[in-house]
Amino acid sequence: MTDKQRHATVDKNLLNNDINTTCPYCGVGCGITVSNSSSNSSQAVVITGDKYHPANFGKLCIKGKNVADTLDNNNRLKAPLINNKVQKWSRALDFVASKINQSIEKFGKESVGFYVSGQLLTEDYYVANKLMKGFIGSGNIDTNSRLCMSSAVSAHKRAFGEDIVPMSYSDITKADLIVLAGSNLAWCHPVLYQRIREEKSRRPELTLVVIDPRETASTELADLHLPIRAGQDITLFNGLLNYLNQEGFINQALLTSVDKSSGLTQALANAKEDSQLLAATGLSEQDIERFYQLFANNSKVVTVFSQGINQSKQGTDQVNGIINCHLVTNKMGKIGSGIFSITGQPNAMGGREVGALANTLASHIEFTDTHLHAALANFWQTNNLAKNEGYKAVDLFDAVESGKIKVLWIMATNPLVSMPGHEKIKQALQKCPLVIVSDCVASNDTLEYADVILPAQTWGEKSGTVTNSERRISRQRSFLTPFGQAKPDWWIISEVAKRMGFSAQFSYDSVHQIFAE
Repeated sequence: MTDKQRHATVDKNLLNNDINTTCPYCGVGCGITVSNSSSNSSQAVVITGDKYHPANFGKLCIKGKNVADTLDNNNRLKAPLINNKVQKWSRALDFVASKINQSIEKFGKESVGFYVSGQLLTEDYYVANKLMKGFIGSGNIDTNSRLCMSSAVSAHKRAFGEDIVPMSYSDITKADLIVLAGSNLAWCHPVLYQRIREEKSRRPELTLVVIDPRETASTELADLHLPIRAGQDITLFNGLLNYLNQEGFINQALLTSVDKSSGLTQALANAKEDSQLLAATGLSEQDIERFYQLFANNSKVVTVFSQGINQSKQGTDQVNGIINCHLVTNKMGKIGSGIFSITGQPNAMGGREVGALANTLASHIEFTDTHLHAALANFWQTNNLAKNEGYKAVDLFDAVESGKIKVLWIMATNPLVSMPGHEKIKQALQKCPLVIVSDCVASNDTLEYADVILPAQTWGEKSGTVTNSERRISRQRSFLTPFGQAKPDWWIISEVAKRMGFSAQFSYDSVHQIFAE
């Protein structure tokens, strides 16, 4: 392989000046500046932090600093493949569209499924969701973000009525007490951890509590480390809710304004029961008491939680347990207070906003919001809007394995590695009559089972938007010449949609048109 093939090619027309874009690694969504390298022939670009971006103000973690090292074309997919034979784009797109239409005609619209990814840009997500829910007419699209964020999504809906994020990054460092629950922030989201560390050096009175069974890099900064037994977070936070109630820290107006059948009444009853089980947490009474006093006596409290809370069979309840403690003490919706689910993928939020989850339509419209369905159908110019939820991630592959789904289109993810139950996923892919994969790589575990492989553009080549964990929308801008015949995901999906008979609704000439829509 020549150097030209190995290293990504900088588009000189784009990189005459520095380009500001967004790091592709995690949900913090750091701004980065890409510059042309004139002195280093082995590296086409130089990466620095964008000092004006409000997510990171120029800071980068080790992943962001070294992202330029990933910009090579090793293992890149050059052209579309059908049964491992190179095809022209027109032939591959015709094939995919015809197979989807044939499956719908023979087996019904529920025989098709899309499994998408937080690595997609919001515009890609939007077009994929529009095709599935608006024109195929099924809810069978879900994202690998389901694996990390569904507990928070469900808890947000249960507590607030919709999937919202009730604070921003700036609130974290304005708090007087920061609680990290189930999160090794120092490793997983280092830029945010750096902000906490710097704030603590400025304000030594800022208190940090880390709730984690392990001793991690994040506990080094902690004023109090609670090495809780795994699975006991709900007990600890329900115990906190009971403490707040018993000690008179709950908003009394809230207590008197609800009837006995309310959710608050039931939550307080559950909390009282769980308060008798605190020994199961494995924590000392003194440490529990100290944590409860800190939470009760500080008016500005932020609780940051991650996969240690979310990825659990009781994940939604654990998130709601945390939310409840904030809601009843008015530690929500004001500066320096709130709950914050810090996510893993660069665009898990964007997918949620445009509806790329099996249980929502678009723009936070629920399947139960039937009064809004006509407006959405009219906006999309369709008479085939999905009426029911589709299969969620794990259920989606169960449906593939059982033969209910005949066509599965996987975009920008490798479920054979990332999904739970490796052998089950493998069996599902082996049984599926047609597996389509859009990806930027030429080989990975999932591609071994793909009948159709479509070359998608990767970071640095594609352009669009991502939404970070605090719901800040940022641009990802292209600065590389696309490798081989790689195309944007939105373009691939739109071209298939056109060939399925939906040209008028998918005639996009640019990513900007999709963003505007």
